[in-house]
Amino acid sequence: MKNIYKIALIIGIPVLSVSCKKHEALDFSVEKPTSIAAQEQIDAYNALKSYFNWSANPNFKLGVATSLTEYNNKGVLYRLANSNFNQIVIGYEMKHGAIVKDDGSMDFDNVKKLLENAKNSNMEVYGHTLCWHANQNAKYLNSLIAPTVIKGTSGPALEDNLISNGDFESGNISGWFGWGNSSVREVSAKGDGYGGTGYALNMSNPKVVNSWEAQTAMDFTTPFQNASTYKLSFYVKGSVAGAASVAAQETKSYGADDFGSFNISTDWKLVQLEKTITAGDRTRLVFSFGAYAGKISMDKISINRVNPNGGDKIIEKTADEKKAILTAALDKWIAGMLAVSKASVKAWDVVNEPMSDWPDPSLLKTGVGKTNIAADEFYWQDYLGKDYAVTAFKLARQYGNATDIHFINDYGLESSLDKCRGLIEYVKYIESKGAKVDGIGTQMHMGTENDKTKIVEMFKLLAATGKLIKISELDLGVSNKKTAAVTQEEYKAQADMYKYVIDKYFEIIPPAQRYGITIWSPLDSPASSFWRPDEPIGLWTGGFVRKPAYVGVAEALKGK
Repeated sequence: MKNIYKIALIIGIPVLSVSCKKHEALDFSVEKPTSIAAQEQIDAYNALKSYFNWSANPNFKLGVATSLTEYNNKGVLYRLANSNFNQIVIGYEMKHGAIVKDDGSMDFDNVKKLLENAKNSNMEVYGHTLCWHANQNAKYLNSLIAPTVIKGTSGPALEDNLISNGDFESGNISGWFGWGNSSVREVSAKGDGYGGTGYALNMSNPKVVNSWEAQTAMDFTTPFQNASTYKLSFYVKGSVAGAASVAAQETKSYGADDFGSFNISTDWKLVQLEKTITAGDRTRLVFSFGAYAGKISMDKISINRVNPNGGDKIIEKTADEKKAILTAALDKWIAGMLAVSKASVKAWDVVNEPMSDWPDPSLLKTGVGKTNIAADEFYWQDYLGKDYAVTAFKLARQYGNATDIHFINDYGLESSLDKCRGLIEYVKYIESKGAKVDGIGTQMHMGTENDKTKIVEMFKLLAATGKLIKISELDLGVSNKKTAAVTQEEYKAQADMYKYVIDKYFEIIPPAQRYGITIWSPLDSPASSFWRPDEPIGLWTGGFVRKPAYVGVAEALKGK
């Protein structure tokens, strides 16, 4: 029975009786951040939610983060949450990575149990989160957009296209050059490419001469391989009907292997040619069109070596194919989660942490160029584009309740006002595309060293949006110190900063926009934690002893 009576008092749980062996003293030797006398004053405080004026603010949420397992186990943290708060948010177990399996199936059994336990405790559950780059089943998502592999046993495999600029989608003809008979090479107007989209290579020849007197070419640093077969493919059309030819050539004596001639009509036509190279010095692909008077347009040019050993043919999915596949995967995920939770969960972080930190916090975060992507990271925005959040918010509205409250949430807004402004502008963009964003969450993972003037300015910027504003993940360290190094004076400074943040929230955010405040780390973080390890960020110590920070929060809530 050690510590049970003491813990019950300091987390605000009524205790009817505590039994122990005769003459056995209760052991209260848990860590304390302050003196015994001061600790007795802290322990005399009531449960946190008792200090708030609920009759004046019936829709306000005083939340706390916990794990699904801890809440379902109904241990001390379960009782701490129920006694002090009226809303819980699950740190991990309601996210994509926890629910979606490697085959795309979804397991909601633990979520269903959580929602039932919360309902029985009259506890609201806040949804966190529907669309994020972290805590994703990236293995599954990457498998959806992986290249199609055609085994070599089903036919010869083509190696990579050697043409660096064969679709001209950059809007230029970089890499291509030519000469002869006053012929001209230029990029087409946009929309004149194959299929009526994009760009093409235009080659104009003013009059008929020998075929080789007007040419367009591309040079390669590595020669075509002797005795290897190459497949050449492209689309072509002309201003008039005619013909041209193409060859692989060496550039000194102009020895060549001819792919042959091809006919040109006034409509786009696919040309596919094949040639086995007879010498190891061919470094140029050259089109000869001197015998054609008019304009030739070419697009989607590729030349691929046929792997003589067979092997696998790799077919990459296009950007549009990946976007369609992943939009369907996001739809499936959000539909599945909301089908299970919509009867109980009425508010969600729909999109989490969209904005970049550096160098431009007005842009979206990206995984492009990142070399240390974690195994559970997947950047939806890199495939769905800027409208990824538009899609997520529309899906959440489609599959949830019409009255659900939908938030966008990010960190560091209190230290980077440019990031705060960038997030606000992104919300405007999302709504300009027809989606609705009800609120903005500011995480506020902070320390006593944070600039108070920036905190005030952040709240002013958020208030001016007219949106619901939530302090979504509040925790507060002590000048980056580890727990054992923190002094009583520094614990007092921590309490003061907790109080300052909450006071300013109520002072600056208008009553109609106050959704709530969530304490992200009720307990100090242990050294083994991935989250701010060995930092005294909680309102309670790891041994469930109330800290001065508890008083700071209680005093800030009084009468609000």
